[in-house]
Amino acid sequence: MSEPSPTAEELSELRRLAEAASPAPWRSMIEGRDHVSGDSFIMIGREDDRDEDLYLMTDSGPASTSDHDFVAAARNWVVVLLDEVDRLRALLGDLGDDC
Repeated sequence: MSEPSPTAEELSELRRLAEAASPAPWRSMIEGRDHVSGDSFIMIGREDDRDEDLYLMTDSGPASTSDHDFVAAARNWVVVLLDEVDRLRALLGDLGDDC
């Protein structure tokens, strides 16, 4: 059995949330991997036009590298993926009963 597809309303809400967030690009900056000292953070904006940095925390301290990487990637890709879902749904609609 396949997983249920998101509804148009759910996709619309996700798009609204993405558009309300600080604009992309977001870049995961991990201490020891991307810079020498300081905390890990998400850099918001381009290096020449930055917004405030975003710090991710858990109850026990900084979030994991994989969580930083995922959050930054999700911000950068979610609108692109929503556009692709819209494109594919329109294509399926154009095919009508043929599919």
